Amino acid sequence: MNKNSIIGIILIIGILVGWSIWMTPSKEQIARQREYQDSIYRANRERYIQDSIRFVEAQKQSEQLVYQQENAEVTDAVMRDKYGVFTTTATGEEKIFTVENDVMKMTFTSKGAFVKTVELKDYKTWDSLPLIGFDEKTTKFNLSFFASNRNINTIDLYFTPYLNNYPYDGEEKLVVGEKPLVLSFRAFADDLGDQLNPDEYIEFRYTVTKDEYMVDFDVKTVNMKNVIASNTNFVTIDWYADILKQEKAVDRYNGSNVYYKFLSDDVESLSGDRGGEKDGEKDLRANLKWLSFKQRFFSYALISKESFNSAVIGMKTDIRQQNPRYLKTMYATVDVPFDGLSATNDMPMQFYFGPNSLKIMDKYDLDLDKQIPLGGKFVGWINRYIVVNVFNWLGSYGWNYGIVILVLTIIIKIALMPFAFKSYQSTAKMRVLKPEIDEINAKYPDEKDNMKKQQAIMDLYKKAGASPTAGCLPMLLQLPILWAIFRFFPSSIELRQQPFLWADDLSTYDSILDLGFNIPFYGDHVSLFTLLMTVTTILYTYINNKQMAATNQQGMKGMKVMMYIMPIMFLGLFNSYSAGLSYYYMLVNIITFLQMYLFRVFMDDEKLRKKIELAKQRPVKKSGFQKRLEELQKQQQAQRKR
Repeated sequence: MNKNSIIGIILIIGILVGWSIWMTPSKEQIARQREYQDSIYRANRERYIQDSIRFVEAQKQSEQLVYQQENAEVTDAVMRDKYGVFTTTATGEEKIFTVENDVMKMTFTSKGAFVKTVELKDYKTWDSLPLIGFDEKTTKFNLSFFASNRNINTIDLYFTPYLNNYPYDGEEKLVVGEKPLVLSFRAFADDLGDQLNPDEYIEFRYTVTKDEYMVDFDVKTVNMKNVIASNTNFVTIDWYADILKQEKAVDRYNGSNVYYKFLSDDVESLSGDRGGEKDGEKDLRANLKWLSFKQRFFSYALISKESFNSAVIGMKTDIRQQNPRYLKTMYATVDVPFDGLSATNDMPMQFYFGPNSLKIMDKYDLDLDKQIPLGGKFVGWINRYIVVNVFNWLGSYGWNYGIVILVLTIIIKIALMPFAFKSYQSTAKMRVLKPEIDEINAKYPDEKDNMKKQQAIMDLYKKAGASPTAGCLPMLLQLPILWAIFRFFPSSIELRQQPFLWADDLSTYDSILDLGFNIPFYGDHVSLFTLLMTVTTILYTYINNKQMAATNQQGMKGMKVMMYIMPIMFLGLFNSYSAGLSYYYMLVNIITFLQMYLFRVFMDDEKLRKKIELAKQRPVKKSGFQKRLEELQKQQQAQRKR
């Protein structure tokens, strides 16, 4: 590279650095921008609080009206004062419609025009009941807005059903064919009399396709410019659902939680990566793409095809709930963009009611699959692009998933065999060198000679081509795989309700004995796969410690005791965890025994000792760094003598 090229590169780097410095906003600009964003947030928050107050007051009035209606005390004037141009629509008869496609069955109500419940046809609960996502008696979905200084809630209105854009008064059970089915509900405004205006309405439009878990959901307002307040820039969706228990056990890493995603950010959750153990509430600012009420293996998500303004999400445990299958209460208040100056508004959204399956969720390209906890970025990458693909490939042959896990374990152990062999080789060299290390220890018994002793041992290692740390790196390289599998199996819906041997469900624990009482840190049952995993782990630890004894590391005694305690601790941790995971770790231990036997057959200690003796006779090649280090030491010694 000539002088001109170097100058050119330096100038380009200088221009880039200068440009980045020049374009970086000053502290004052950052502060002003933050203050501006905070002012917008405070204004939206104040408006949200005011709307919430009005909403609560409207709810009270609505409850009072219901009471009056039940007691025949309500008058037309009271209804008109409450609902304005929606007075006629506020009375009617509720109709229930069932829409069924290949994968799910949804129930719609004409009062409020929302999905009351969803049944996933391809799945059952752990006790073989229909898998219904949320409690139809308590679920609420409401769109609220202001019209003529009144707070209108769609949950109070009786909508008129339409099928494929035509008024519908037929059967209440609809089956989706080859073409998408469009079920609409319209709430008409009236002319301040008894006549509905067919040209002014709010429409909830649901488009259901034959074999999809995704449902298009469009909210439209048609010719409502003179009805909805002209200064309205958003309408509010309130979604409340009591989530029902579907699984036998709760996974501490993959439990119920509320997830959400902004347009340009990663997926986050309400209570972090703790499986929804904590209740709470969170304010979400602008540009929200979707939010999801997630269970261990199933999710119910509301998605904007553009973005939501903001939202408040929350999760709580309702002790008053009487449903024996009740699990959690999840709710969201979402501000949807709206143009009050426009005669017609279209708010395109979607619902996802379906399984937490990477294969299914990934095809929608919405990052819904990132609700599945597969580990951090590196471990998650291993799971998504290696473990999942191999697992699905093996599962495509139609084998029992116990066999799939066995073959997957063998493939992983074969892939890691070079690292395991390297680790075993290092341990074998240390075992062969033990007599010589003992001689060095006897030669330098005093503590003041520790430096000489360490130097002599390192020289021995160098001549023999051995290293006490050579076995650590291969073990460290295997840890990401072990952690990836730890996160993958309990999160894999493919293992859900898959039987193998005595286990009737590999996604949860395999109880062979119900104790009838609870043991702290263990549980109220006995999981056989967990017991077998613990026994094989202790056996492996015993054999490994016998081999490691040759290294003569006396300070390892406490560590060896800990290595026996750890499997006992894992016995309590895994007893209520995925049987498939305990089965996998048991297989890992068994295959490791076989590997150790094969390594011992092909790596005889006498042959290894001869190789080490030959290695000692060869001159040790020193690197440039070692030569410079030795030269520096000689200079320091000479300086001390002077």
